[in-house]
Amino acid sequence: MALFTDGVPSTVADLAALDSQLLNVAHAEGIDVTQKLTLAQIDLGLELTTLLAGNSYCVQSVWVTPRPNLNSVVVTPALKLWHTYRALEMVYSDAYNSQLNDRYGGRRDQFHRMAKQAYEKLRETGLGIVTAPVPMAATPGVVAVESGAGGNLPDGTYFVAISWANAVGEEGVASEPAGVAIGSGTFQVDAGSAPGTAAGWNVYAGTEPNNLSLQSAAMVEVGASWVQPGVLRTTGRAPGTGQEWNYLRPIPRVIQRG
Repeated sequence: MALFTDGVPSTVADLAALDSQLLNVAHAEGIDVTQKLTLAQIDLGLELTTLLAGNSYCVQSVWVTPRPNLNSVVVTPALKLWHTYRALEMVYSDAYNSQLNDRYGGRRDQFHRMAKQAYEKLRETGLGIVTAPVPMAATPGVVAVESGAGGNLPDGTYFVAISWANAVGEEGVASEPAGVAIGSGTFQVDAGSAPGTAAGWNVYAGTEPNNLSLQSAAMVEVGASWVQPGVLRTTGRAPGTGQEWNYLRPIPRVIQRG
């Protein structure tokens, strides 16, 4: 699961799956749905920060682990659904304010109710929290190097992504892949600046950006580079989807806005 701070929890496709008219409405009314996704994430982030700062929480884990903050929150299905409905509510609120169309107003109100229901479901299940959050990695630096560095790869274009991992091996979301053209040589990967919780990083590579396999048998040390051997592993696991929560933090019952 991705962390809440890795990026917007939902996509335009997620919204369209729940509202088949979304793209038509957005086009007709000149609404930037991607912007609404970002605004909904900011809105939820403010509410989650307030909830996490509250004092009405007494689970034993809070006394033996650092107090959770927004960077520790995992996108569980309930949290993703809350974000999806909040973004849809924002789209139709914008459409209604533009045209004062009762149909848009009805959809706005419907998604407002559904967002509140999704929040209640999240309240029942709790917030997923990780104790040593590992953020999504930035796209690595990848350069071609001469054949003597690690062996020859077949000439062609390769795609490389990395992911950070903490001391217990929990892996964050992998980076977007970087492409590199190879002719009579191999490639070198540099991960860049490590997050504070990282104990190392993993390398994924392939000949297609959506079909990457783990290349590093063990985590690469923070600060070290990776030089790809002359053979591209195709049987390694694919990049994961991020950390699973370590515990669920109860959410107190509060009155939501509106």
